[in-house]
Amino acid sequence: MNTYTKLFTVVAASLMFSIAWADATPEDCAQTTAMFRSTGGNVADMIDKAYGYAVLPVIGKGGFVVGGGGGSGCVYAGGKQTGTVKMGQLSIGFQAGGQAFSQIILFENKAAFDLFTDGQFEFGADASAVALTAGAQAQAGTKGAGVSAGGSDQRSGGQAASYARGMAVFTVAKGGLMYEASIGGQKFDYAPL
Repeated sequence: MNTYTKLFTVVAASLMFSIAWADATPEDCAQTTAMFRSTGGNVADMIDKAYGYAVLPVIGKGGFVVGGGGGSGCVYAGGKQTGTVKMGQLSIGFQAGGQAFSQIILFENKAAFDLFTDGQFEFGADASAVALTAGAQAQAGTKGAGVSAGGSDQRSGGQAASYARGMAVFTVAKGGLMYEASIGGQKFDYAPL
């Protein structure tokens, strides 16, 4: 990789981190939740039926071999905001570039919600999320205390999202280019209101 490409990567990652680390407002979280509802499949229905969810409007991520990311958001249960969340991530491996994306984590039941909100929660190294776009059919699943894609159903010619072990994670890209796209190693700090 030439010097200009490395410099561009560092500048792009720095800009994304500065945007992502700004505290998300309730309005930002509401707009992002509405965007996830519009992605198709059964995502809107899952949000409506979830015990709770965490939504992070902007997560910035970047790196060259060693990478990092971060963002902030809102946590809801029973239709009301219960707190805020900050996320940080460090990763090592084949990666180059930067990206910004929105993320929502759905909690099927109180046990999953409590796991996320009791202290510091971290996705396992093998965790990944289902990437959505407007009008996309979704599939999702989780395993362990971490989340990974899997467990789809075929319904009406599309794929329906489902929970596994109480959680489902979805992302929507906001921009950027990055080869590595896992959510493994994300650490969340929950703060009640």
